[in-house]
Amino acid sequence: MSFLFRKKEKKETEEPAATHVSSATSSAVSAQSAALASLEEKSSSSSHAGAEDQEVLAIRNHFKAAGVSKRSFVLGTTLGTGTFGRVRIVTYSLNSKVYYYALKMLKKSEIIRLKQVEHVKNEKNILMMIAHPFIVSLYATFQDERALYMLMEFVIGGELFSLLRRMNRFSNDHARFYAAELCLAFQYLHERNIVYRDLKPENLLLDKEGHLKVTDFGFAKVVPDRTWTLCGTPEYLAPEIIQSKGHGKDVDWWAFGILIFEMLASYAPFYADTPFEIYQKILAGRIEFPRHFDTHAKDLIRGLLTADRTKRYGCLKEGAEQIKNHRWFKGIDWNDVYNRRLTPYYVPTVRTPSDTSNFEQYPESTGADIPLSAEDQALFVDF
Repeated sequence: MSFLFRKKEKKETEEPAATHVSSATSSAVSAQSAALASLEEKSSSSSHAGAEDQEVLAIRNHFKAAGVSKRSFVLGTTLGTGTFGRVRIVTYSLNSKVYYYALKMLKKSEIIRLKQVEHVKNEKNILMMIAHPFIVSLYATFQDERALYMLMEFVIGGELFSLLRRMNRFSNDHARFYAAELCLAFQYLHERNIVYRDLKPENLLLDKEGHLKVTDFGFAKVVPDRTWTLCGTPEYLAPEIIQSKGHGKDVDWWAFGILIFEMLASYAPFYADTPFEIYQKILAGRIEFPRHFDTHAKDLIRGLLTADRTKRYGCLKEGAEQIKNHRWFKGIDWNDVYNRRLTPYYVPTVRTPSDTSNFEQYPESTGADIPLSAEDQALFVDF
């Protein structure tokens, strides 16, 4: 059955321990403004990816010095909704120039009700630790009496899920293009002991040139060794998560194999009508490949979807290099991948810098926010 019928759902989340790395001290606002303009106007055809961390840091420093709040932005269309908030495109004006960002708005009352305070703080702290060409950047966080706000990069091309739904499935080369960029993102995260744990097409965005961006770090966690909580999307869960054996970075490589299969087939390899039936199929481990699958793609997927973590690709001594050296990626120049020099197989239609036509339409929020007590407000003092 096609992935088109899969619900955009998540299983139970946890409250991970926060690991915070602060940004560098601010420079002069004029210098920050110049850096902001430089990053917004850069062309991805040039080799700027290697300076991604410095560029992101410059924007973070600008907003830190500016002391922004919700009133610093003009709110626009909703780009997406979640359990306790939504994401909107926002406009920011500086020196007669206009910039566009995505503002994640989270209701404090709902965060408390769902016992997700530490979980949300953890997402913020991890995103402020990282900067990578294929990961959505977080630039600033702030709050008011009713909500928490996360100012993020606006990735204009929409979800990979939507593209896959329209195209039904990708060609072998098309799928390999996205897989290569994602492989580098996971390698970067794992080198910092960050486990992502929520891979699916809905959490992969496309920028205006057609390159990949990983988003939604709600389940991400710094895990030097093992963690045990059940979380993620049923079709993408590794056996060790289902069996509560404890898991680490290896679950991301399992999910990587599921994604490659889904991009090539249009459905996940372990699909059923209920989560319980999905888990049974995952534990049984039987993979039925469509006849059109490339031989090397099948070999890589089998290596990734290996229940024995001591034999799973990406989990051995070579780490991600084992995957990068696989025959399916033969001919790939990984420096070109990192520097975004590979030509995307699909370029989103973008009419203006604020175009939201690549995202689904969502109704505006109607629920009223609940005022918080001083005790509840104190829960967010370090956000």
